[in-house]
Amino acid sequence: MKRNYQIGIGNISIDENAKRNVMDVLNSSRLSYGDYSRQFETEMAKIHDRKYAIFLNSGTSALHIALQVLKDKYGWEDNDEVLVPAVTFVATSNIVLHNRLKPIFVDVEKDFYCIDPKKVEEKITKKTRAIIPVHLFGQSSEMVKIIEIAKKYHLKIIEDSCEAMFVEYMSRPVGSMGDISCYSTYATHLITTGVGGLAMTNDDDLAIRLKSCANHGRDGIYLSIDDDKGKNKKDLFNIVERRFSFIHLGHSFRLTEMEAAIGVAQLKNWRSIIKKRQSNAKYLTANLSKWSKYMQLPKIRDGATHAFMLYPILILDRKISRKNLTEYLEINGIETRYLMPLLNQPIYVKLFGNLENLYPVARNINKNGFLIGCHQDLKKEELDHVIGVFNSYFSRI
Repeated sequence: MKRNYQIGIGNISIDENAKRNVMDVLNSSRLSYGDYSRQFETEMAKIHDRKYAIFLNSGTSALHIALQVLKDKYGWEDNDEVLVPAVTFVATSNIVLHNRLKPIFVDVEKDFYCIDPKKVEEKITKKTRAIIPVHLFGQSSEMVKIIEIAKKYHLKIIEDSCEAMFVEYMSRPVGSMGDISCYSTYATHLITTGVGGLAMTNDDDLAIRLKSCANHGRDGIYLSIDDDKGKNKKDLFNIVERRFSFIHLGHSFRLTEMEAAIGVAQLKNWRSIIKKRQSNAKYLTANLSKWSKYMQLPKIRDGATHAFMLYPILILDRKISRKNLTEYLEINGIETRYLMPLLNQPIYVKLFGNLENLYPVARNINKNGFLIGCHQDLKKEELDHVIGVFNSYFSRI
């Protein structure tokens, strides 16, 4: 009997450790920020060579307050400019607009799909304040060159590492090089807490501001219900007076101990998760490379590792229809998604007009790129099915 395959972009695996941790939280009756949240933040910060990590309700929220606190601290004005890659998930650019700043798009690399450092300087003006390199699909941007440009023009860097935790670039963790780095633990990401994200920094003041903005803009003296415990009378009364003092325009971007409990359990397996994704990607590439004249398979940057959160493919031959190929994959139980189109999104066309012709690499990716999954839970027979479906499609050409 022929099996009906359903091969998704990602998958969620909740093991017994995670279930025990969640039950521990429920039995404790402590749902607000506590020991699991602290442990998750501490371990994630250590892995990524950061001093501080703040656990939030999404990677988008992390990006939003990262830009907000930089704007506030350095006195940026509305409509100042932030450089954003022309291919990325829409949240990267949306948070610029939500902070009343102006996204300036930069075309991307044709091989790695990240922001192209060669095209950054031409976009810099007197109003440019920051750059957001996005480490897309599990691979680092070219950070050495980006850092050089940022220093030259006195720009701040927010690393959008939502798809690239646990990745290295030049022997350093991705997300350890910018002023603030942001990660996502949303469902089907490299590790998941259901919903969630983190903002990380080495800057003491930025860390306090990030925590404050995630907690309604509250005075940093009281950001957790544990902050008044064990204090002497003088310090306690000082906290009491400022407990409901709000010094920033903040948000409710917090999570509960249950998400953190899942995260702590997931971190026990992060090495095996990345190793399996890399192995799956290697197997796919080895067996699909026979069709390389028709499509560009993922490439790995020199001096970097790749987590393969997703497996990007770019059609090279004009005779191949992306629509026909992805429909064939979908009919055969293989989920696909387009390769992070941004400029042609309806809301962006409405806001900025038709910009695609100004960004030829992004335009080609928007027209011909798509993604499939290579997550850690895929079995060999499922990978063989993916390969077989591609072989069936291209053998008819």
